[in-house]
Amino acid sequence: MKFQITTVKASVIIPTKNPRTIFSKVLPRVLEQRTDFPFDVLVIDSGSTDGTQEYVRSIADRRLRLMEIPSSEFGHGKTRNLGIASTQGEFAVLITQDAMPATDDWLASLVHTVEKDTRIAGVFGRHIAYPDARMLTKNELEMHFSGFTPYPVVWKEDLVRYAEDVGYRQFLHFFSDNNALVRRSVWREIPYPDVDFAEDQIWAQKIIEAGWKKAYSHEAAVFHSHDFKLFERLQRSFDESYAFLRLFKYELSPSIKSMLRGWMSMSIRDLNYLVSNGQGIANLSEIFHSPLDNFMRSTGHYLGTHGDNIPDWFKQIISRDRRMHAGQVVSK
Repeated sequence: MKFQITTVKASVIIPTKNPRTIFSKVLPRVLEQRTDFPFDVLVIDSGSTDGTQEYVRSIADRRLRLMEIPSSEFGHGKTRNLGIASTQGEFAVLITQDAMPATDDWLASLVHTVEKDTRIAGVFGRHIAYPDARMLTKNELEMHFSGFTPYPVVWKEDLVRYAEDVGYRQFLHFFSDNNALVRRSVWREIPYPDVDFAEDQIWAQKIIEAGWKKAYSHEAAVFHSHDFKLFERLQRSFDESYAFLRLFKYELSPSIKSMLRGWMSMSIRDLNYLVSNGQGIANLSEIFHSPLDNFMRSTGHYLGTHGDNIPDWFKQIISRDRRMHAGQVVSK
């Protein structure tokens, strides 16, 4: 399916699968974006049974289109490639079904950022925790994205450091297509890989190594956060660690000692934050939850680092992404 509008500058692509009520807030916020350029929106639904398809069809907006694919055809990289190939905007803008633009100039901020330099292949934007998220979830996102603010545009300018410094490489290829823009002309040369995890970071690694630049937009923010339950945290951390091992050869937690050190460090950090913000007594649930959550995170990272030595049946249990992929849930 191709869009009939041929003059759009940006095409927003949203994969969906049973997003429930959050999508009824996300989609209107996307369509309400204020821009000085035309844009369109493609929703790719992979077998929703919660009325999502009917909801999209009910919106009378010529910029909006719905594409339906079988659940068996969904893949994180594969479906995004399909969405980009099925649109015509100079820039493909990628968000997830639960990533809600925080302002009405979110889309304009992404586009204006990439237009500053023709060598920018992609832009990712800030994530803000939803208002009802845990306090520590909010702080974690703020700390993570604040690290990119001083470096709005990066590229592989130090070849020696890139070869020797793992942290530097990780920083350069961090990318999140929960909230991102991809230059179509670059995508034609370097499409998304068809993988089950970290398709966005692999793509960023490829464009960085091909000599392109990557940008960050602090202004192009979306509300996107998850308060994971304890076992979900372990699963998510396992998937992250195992993917980094398989795809990038990174060992996030190679030993029991490093696992325990990481657990203690994160727990002390969280406690200091709660106390310094006057929440030490007022929010006991956060104090008790933090060390348990961090233990699950550290354990998941340790198991993922040693994922090649874990029986497949056990990996099926502790992998959130495998279970999500089996059910074709596309939230990340």
